[in-house]
Amino acid sequence: MNTSEMNDQQVAGLAAAICATAEAMGQEMNPGTAAMMAEDLCAYQVPVVKAALKSCRFEVKGKLAMADILQRVQTSDGRPGKDEAWAIAMTTNDEYETVVLTDEIQLALAAAKPILDGGDKIGARMAFIDAYQRFVSQAREDAKPVNWHVSVGFDANRRIQAVTKAMELKRILREHAQKYLEDLSVEPITEDGRAIAGLLTGNVTRPEPALRAKLEIVKSSMLEMRKASAEQRDEIRIAAANELADRRAFLIKQARELEEKSAAQ
Repeated sequence: MNTSEMNDQQVAGLAAAICATAEAMGQEMNPGTAAMMAEDLCAYQVPVVKAALKSCRFEVKGKLAMADILQRVQTSDGRPGKDEAWAIAMTTNDEYETVVLTDEIQLALAAAKPILDGGDKIGARMAFIDAYQRFVSQAREDAKPVNWHVSVGFDANRRIQAVTKAMELKRILREHAQKYLEDLSVEPITEDGRAIAGLLTGNVTRPEPALRAKLEIVKSSMLEMRKASAEQRDEIRIAAANELADRRAFLIKQARELEEKSAAQ
């Protein structure tokens, strides 16, 4: 959001709307006061402010105050509430899950991570919510628009679902969503592809000779995996856990960069 979103005519129209709202609430407001309030609100989009004024007419008891308008403007900025934010943050524990999250969720998750790693989920939730509300309040005070971004997981189907839902909720732009979805465009299945799938399904097809030799190697590797010892299985689990840790470390690094960037502004 920036002050260029309202021109002089829009600011004047908003001042008139503020006066009309105050009058509808049984209050007389000086035009100069309304103009000053309109100037303070010019960083926000006109429809958002007008919707906030409408809410004030129905909900506020007593005189219209700047705090009443601003509270309603800020809570309509698209940032999730604390409980939804925590639920979103927890999905980052699954490396297969594609997560669409805000800068504030990422920063708060980094703040709560040491407690979460210690196994205290209740304490981590409290720390997360405290940090999240602090970051959101600061962002709203600075009139910063919400910024949703995508943390891509390994599961292609979940990625499609997460990105499509985020696009429907208008959390990411359609062109950004298309960029992620294009990476998952489906190619026609060849006979070689069916042969590879046959290793898993048991449906036998005739691959090309060059691929047939590679499939034998893959098949042998799969048989070895089935015969793997308990120790080897543990190694596989450890490798998967390390991948998850790497992903969380990457998210924390991004969060620190965001925090440093915010501090520098």
